[in-house]
Amino acid sequence: MHVIALSEATADMVDLVGGKAAGLGELIRRGERVPEGFCVTAEAHRLGVIPMAEVVDAYERLGAGPVAVRSSATAEDLPDASFAGQQDTVLNVTGTEALIAAIEKCWESLHTDRATAYRDARQIDHQTVRMAVVVQRMITPTVAGVLFTANPLTGRRDEMAVDAAPGLGTTVVDGAATVGHYVLDGVERDDTGCLTSAHLADLRETGERLQAHFGCPQDVEWAIDADGVRWLLQSRPITSLFPLPPDTGKPLPRVYLEFGHVQGMLQPVTPMGMSTLRTQIAAMLAALGVRVEIVDIGGRLYGDLTDLARDPSARKRLVKLLAVDFGPRAQTVMQHVLADPRFAPTRGGTRRGGAQGAASLRTAGRAVVGILRALARPEAARIRMFEAIEQMRVRSVAPADLRTAADRLRFVQAQDGDDSADAIMWPIVAGMLAAALPTSLLKGLATPDEIHTVLGGMPHNVTIDMDLALWRLAQGADDHRQLLLDNPPAELAARYLRGTLPDIGMAAFLDVYGHRGVAEVDLGVPRWAEDPTPVFAAVANYLRVTDPQQGPDQRFQRAAIAAEAALAELVTRSRRRRPVRGTVAGFLLRRARSLAGLREAGKFAGLYPLRETRRQLLLIGADLHDAGLLDQPDDIMFLTLDEVHSAVHQDVDPRGTVASRRRVHRRELRRRTVPVALLSDGTDVETVLPPAPTGDGTLTGVGASAGRVTGPARVVHDPATAHVEPGDVLVTATTDPGWTPLFLTAAALVTETGAIMAHGPTVAREYGIPAVICVPDATRTIATGQLVTVDGGTGTITVH
Repeated sequence: MHVIALSEATADMVDLVGGKAAGLGELIRRGERVPEGFCVTAEAHRLGVIPMAEVVDAYERLGAGPVAVRSSATAEDLPDASFAGQQDTVLNVTGTEALIAAIEKCWESLHTDRATAYRDARQIDHQTVRMAVVVQRMITPTVAGVLFTANPLTGRRDEMAVDAAPGLGTTVVDGAATVGHYVLDGVERDDTGCLTSAHLADLRETGERLQAHFGCPQDVEWAIDADGVRWLLQSRPITSLFPLPPDTGKPLPRVYLEFGHVQGMLQPVTPMGMSTLRTQIAAMLAALGVRVEIVDIGGRLYGDLTDLARDPSARKRLVKLLAVDFGPRAQTVMQHVLADPRFAPTRGGTRRGGAQGAASLRTAGRAVVGILRALARPEAARIRMFEAIEQMRVRSVAPADLRTAADRLRFVQAQDGDDSADAIMWPIVAGMLAAALPTSLLKGLATPDEIHTVLGGMPHNVTIDMDLALWRLAQGADDHRQLLLDNPPAELAARYLRGTLPDIGMAAFLDVYGHRGVAEVDLGVPRWAEDPTPVFAAVANYLRVTDPQQGPDQRFQRAAIAAEAALAELVTRSRRRRPVRGTVAGFLLRRARSLAGLREAGKFAGLYPLRETRRQLLLIGADLHDAGLLDQPDDIMFLTLDEVHSAVHQDVDPRGTVASRRRVHRRELRRRTVPVALLSDGTDVETVLPPAPTGDGTLTGVGASAGRVTGPARVVHDPATAHVEPGDVLVTATTDPGWTPLFLTAAALVTETGAIMAHGPTVAREYGIPAVICVPDATRTIATGQLVTVDGGTGTITVH
């Protein structure tokens, strides 16, 4: 079948007619007004021959007048890949010869650099894509444009947006003219601009029909001709919208704060990882007396803060509580939410009482005892903590008599909380408080830079210990320098796992730290012991450090010496001017240097049971693979424990579920921007904040580690492939402990998210490198190779 009428194209014919033609066929069958036309199918493209006779016959039946010739690739106008503007459209084509040339041009556009790069970015196999071509009677519009059935700027689902301009719609999509922008929010409008109120009402009604039919927000191209008739030229899913929060059925809006970046995660969590993380985070917050529902939105961890925002008591402390882990971006959006009348405080309903209130009091009592005990005797608290961590490591190992998938599943399902949590939690909280409180105590007596310096070179940090151990490994591997520098990290990792790599001490390193990795709190992500590619990438970066004074051990030592000197001077000065404040602040800062480095230890400990749970699940996955129920063992990470139970005990085949979730996960992996906060109507709260004042091109964030450095930028999205030269400024969306080996060669750190006490800034301070966090769109605004100056004192980045 080489040429078919558009009216015959259906949604299940995408492989034959492409996404655009399939969508137009659906519109025609729904009774929408679509210009008449036909489709030259992908089968003709596969054969490489234009079916001349069929094309000429179909063209003559259209009247042989002007037509629009448009690409309709088989990977186009899809739910997760619009291909907008990636392939060609030719307008006002008249005559058989010109029509054939236009079809050939559309075919050729399948292989342009832009279309190829777009497919590469979405991991679409070039060999599987074919090009169908849509030919339609040409509409000569007086006005044309695009209708979005959800607001693409804010994400709000109860608003539509229209861009329109006189003449052809290409002036809108190409940005070639000034366009009229209309937001359709149900409010009546006067006849202004190129569209009347009747036009806008018609477009809104049309958008409602199309969205209801296709089941998701639509990007609709339309045109109005000289007779005032409105035509639809295309309807495809809006692929850029962040997913909606789940519908709670409640009338008032709800607010969700993104929790993943606290752990340096903006990538989507696997379904198995999500199921464990939601439980763990809720339990951790409950131990602190805070009840928050953890919600999966787009594979990310969001906390429903609605009840806290509306609680008369909790809302007074909410913004301040976000300072430590969530940072200034989260504080700003929450201030906006609290000022919204829809989140006004309500009486009753959310107040704690009865058993919950008693539990909160018990938690508060344990917290006070645990924190004061740690502050009084920090060394003893550290000893108790590391003893508890070692006990957790030993207890996490599965018994040797697990033989069947059912045995292993029972072990996994039996994992619960640990009674040593207090020994681990309260010294960490004490250290965080000791580091945070002096800023207010010393206001007017010390600058933030001075306090950051005191908090540098912090001892007792397991992540710093890990990075320095890897540095020592690299120093000892100098005999194999060229091998490690000349081969890709992935190849070195594969050779190591096969046992064909020279011994450089990697086995000993992974024996201690192999349970770590990037996005390590996600159960579905491989540990370094399974895939040491990022470790080999870090080793190669370390080998490029040729100046001994720039070695991380020397940098850490200098930061520690500077911290102790700054502490002594600051305490002397503050006690002279404010004796009581100075004494208290000095005590807290000394305790911070004893305890704040323990912040990483709690997560480090929690990774032991996570590693064993993952190992047992992969063994279950192997059994299910052998039974023909999974295509590969790690497919199990795209199921929940209940679904695994059904597969193990009832032979339920979960492969369809796995395939669907893997597609969604791949789509979300490509997303570079994750909203800090969402409302239940889909609004990305940051998009509705007043715009920041524009300056001279200097980027502004939050200073998180003192110092000023100028160097070439290195934008990194994946630490496994990162090549960081000594002196580079590391620019990334976020970081977690799995990224910190890169800090040992970087001269400075710039991130888009974070909080001053989060992983990245903490490690940056301890190495004495400047850090600026919460820089909006840093990874898109700054390009690799650009010379930038990072000033951790002013919180600015100057692009030269």
